[in-house]
Amino acid sequence: MATIHDFSVNDIHGAAKPLKDFEGQVLLVVNVASQCGFTPQYQGLQALYNRYRERGFAVLGFPCNQFGGQEPGSEAEIANFCETQYSVTFPLFAKIDVNGADAAPLYQFLKKEEPGILGTEAIKWNFTKFLVGRDGKVIKRYAPTTAPEELADEIERLL
Repeated sequence: MATIHDFSVNDIHGAAKPLKDFEGQVLLVVNVASQCGFTPQYQGLQALYNRYRERGFAVLGFPCNQFGGQEPGSEAEIANFCETQYSVTFPLFAKIDVNGADAAPLYQFLKKEEPGILGTEAIKWNFTKFLVGRDGKVIKRYAPTTAPEELADEIERLL
């Protein structure tokens, strides 16, 4: 796999979604959770999506329950939570693993393309963010503590 566009994933409703559909867009790929201290970042992620989507930007949210069991719900419960609590309209996908033997192929790719601190590949916690260019290549990885609004200048530059 050479770019993120080579992958297909299931959306939050279980339908296959080729990431090639996002070709030509700047993407922010985030592993998300509904019961995490960083969950309020949904608001900032949605604000970025609202601000830049007409210019070719999308946030892609991947629920993950690997960190403290902070995403225990079903896909339907996750979708309902995101919509009712944070008015999320950016694309959400089926719950996945981001680490370990069952890590989703997309996340295996993202981690290899942009390792974390000291070259470690493991995702440390929910709301780790990967910025992807229009060409589908990973540009940068951001820690969960990086607030979405801190990425605005970089997104602006890429658009």
